[in-house]
Amino acid sequence: MSDLDVQIPTAFDPFAEANAGDAGAAAGSKDYVHVRIQQRNGRKSLTTVQGLKKEFSYSKILKDLKKEFCCNGTVVQDTELGQVIQLQGDQRKNVSNFLVQVNISLHLMLGMVAVHKHG
Repeated sequence: MSDLDVQIPTAFDPFAEANAGDAGAAAGSKDYVHVRIQQRNGRKSLTTVQGLKKEFSYSKILKDLKKEFCCNGTVVQDTELGQVIQLQGDQRKNVSNFLVQVNISLHLMLGMVAVHKHG
């Protein structure tokens, strides 16, 4: 029995990748913009954008995002994360492309926008 490696199955953590990415980003650099999706009920979902610099006008960015993607949204003040933009629906690809296209004003590159698969 000592020659065999016994592997005990463990529970799958769907947020492990996001938590590991957050820990690495928080320790090294806070320049990343995180785009996540939160599942609500049924087919409804929210897209959250966090990590934008504080000097930007979140309301103006939200206004442009809402016009561009024909969806509703709001800016929420969170105690841990600061200001977070919430948009209705799965807008992860749209938001990341939009933020990279307006990189003149936001000073972002493609590698600085982290799109998370879950949560």
